[in-house]
Amino acid sequence: MAAVSIQPRRRASRTHPVDNKLIMSNRSAVLAQGRPEKRTHAGARSAHPRSAPRVTSSGRWEFFSAFLREPLKVGAFWPSSPALSQKIVDGCQLENREMVVEIGPGTGAFTSLILDRMNPKSRFFAVELNQMNVLQLRRRFPKLQVYADSAERLPKYLKQHSTRKADCIVSGLAWGNMLPATQNKIFDAVVDSLAPGGLFTTFAYVHAQVLPTSLRFRKRLFNHFSKVEVTPIVWRNLPPAFIYRCWHH
Repeated sequence: MAAVSIQPRRRASRTHPVDNKLIMSNRSAVLAQGRPEKRTHAGARSAHPRSAPRVTSSGRWEFFSAFLREPLKVGAFWPSSPALSQKIVDGCQLENREMVVEIGPGTGAFTSLILDRMNPKSRFFAVELNQMNVLQLRRRFPKLQVYADSAERLPKYLKQHSTRKADCIVSGLAWGNMLPATQNKIFDAVVDSLAPGGLFTTFAYVHAQVLPTSLRFRKRLFNHFSKVEVTPIVWRNLPPAFIYRCWHH
């Protein structure tokens, strides 16, 4: 892979920082902001896009079982809710993206919406480490290329798609649950793989934001990206979470 030159870093602009005041803010207002937005942009497939599909009870228990077996690999004990999935994908502007990648898709909470929203001419693949999740994703989305591997090897799979950069990377990984060395490798792969002006989006659990690994990840986001937006808390998720949206220089 060719070396990537990173410009001198400047402090990222901040939007809606998550702090104790936000956590204790008016819950009803946050819930209102968490409702799915109507899509009115040019090229939208529908003025009222399909809502995020709900995970079945069996799917939830499969996810929970995977967490019990490999907590460091799975990271979360419950799939992302429709509310969180909707908010993640709404911020991606997928109709304008040419190369979309999802890392850590789990059982496909975001994947279905990405496939529904993306431009028909766009390319899209996923990288998932957990083998049971890979099998389930391949069953649910037979036309989607799902690589059974660590996201730290993302540049390798981009090259297989005749490119070195993605203009949108969606992450379902539990960054706060990673060992620092693993977090470094995957984060560096994301930074190296994102095109100028590209978007990287991920989420974090509110209860875990004070963990050293979560604070470390947050610091790296603001050091490496020119703009970082932090959304209000999505309370309709287990556990409650907020979203990072990060733009490359």
